[in-house]
Amino acid sequence: MTGKDVPGLQEAAHAIPQGTKINVTFLGNEDLPMRVAASKAVRELGFVPVPHISARRLRSESELREFLAALQEVGATEHVFAVGGDPAQPEGPYPDSLSVIRTGILQEYGAKEVSIAGYPEGHPDIVDPVLWQHLEDKSTALKEQGLDAVILTQFAFDTDPVTAWIDQVRGKGIDTEIRVGTPGPAGIKRLLGFARRFGIGANAMIVKKYGFSLTNLMGTAGPERFVSDLSSLLAERDRGEVTLHFYTFGGLLATADWVREYLAAQS
Repeated sequence: MTGKDVPGLQEAAHAIPQGTKINVTFLGNEDLPMRVAASKAVRELGFVPVPHISARRLRSESELREFLAALQEVGATEHVFAVGGDPAQPEGPYPDSLSVIRTGILQEYGAKEVSIAGYPEGHPDIVDPVLWQHLEDKSTALKEQGLDAVILTQFAFDTDPVTAWIDQVRGKGIDTEIRVGTPGPAGIKRLLGFARRFGIGANAMIVKKYGFSLTNLMGTAGPERFVSDLSSLLAERDRGEVTLHFYTFGGLLATADWVREYLAAQS
């Protein structure tokens, strides 16, 4: 959710299991009080807030500390997501999430678990060797600091690159929980727009596997096929702890309802 999604969260709260982790984004057009208020709302409604800390948007160490202190006041620092962020040039002293983690400041304000980003289909602006090195370095740094870690991936349409990437992660000796990014139900045009923005594969073969057609972009698509296929692949052999993270694209209630209906159909 974004800082503006508090009304949507209140609307969807009855449909989301208590204790669910809900990430709160760090957008450039939202300010610190809005982000903190959203995290507070998540906590008060019985969920676990996971506020994002966008390294490249932080203008100074004091801004990082101010943000963490405000989050700590509302009980929202135990779980955080350290991410690089969108700006082409860092706005302050932190060029990436690794530099934030290495400061040791997160645990000063009560962090116990830090989520870090994973990119099964690569990153449009970062070459793969750098992505892999940073993943290993962040995993090592968190372990050395005694912090739990979670790898949270970009959302995906295709199970093949996801499972291949998971195998590579495990092959590097990283046994951290992986939460696979999964798009909640949304308009097809919107899904493809987000995919292009984040460099995610959306060619004809992949969207066909996902269950919609490039020749008919007027409808809504849900992740039924992706989730079912991924579940089957994960059941083939042990790939460690792998769960889902839903990107709701503003549709908190629609996503929660989809999850309930999917689970009901499976049972």
